[in-house]
Amino acid sequence: MYIAVKGVKPIGNYNLILTFSNGEKRPFDMNPYLDKGIFQELRELSMFNTVRLSFDTIEWENEADLDPEVLYKDSIEIK
Repeated sequence: MYIAVKGVKPIGNYNLILTFSNGEKRPFDMNPYLDKGIFQELRELSMFNTVRLSFDTIEWENEADLDPEVLYKDSIEIK
C-alpha cells in the first residue's frame, strides 16, 4: 500500500510532524540526515523551516526531499 504525505509541520530540534494519507500523524527526526549531502543545508533553521508539501512528499527550498515511503517507515504513529 502506498502512503502519501498530506501535511507537514516543523517542530523543535529538527523534527517534523507528518500527516499521511491514511490519517496517521507521525513524528520524523531529521537529525540523522543533517550530515549527508544537500541535507547539511537544513542545519540552518531558516532553511529547515521552509519545508512544504510537494506532490506526495515533502521538500525544502533548497530542493532537498525524501521519499514518502522512507518518511513513513522511519517514523512512529502518534496515538
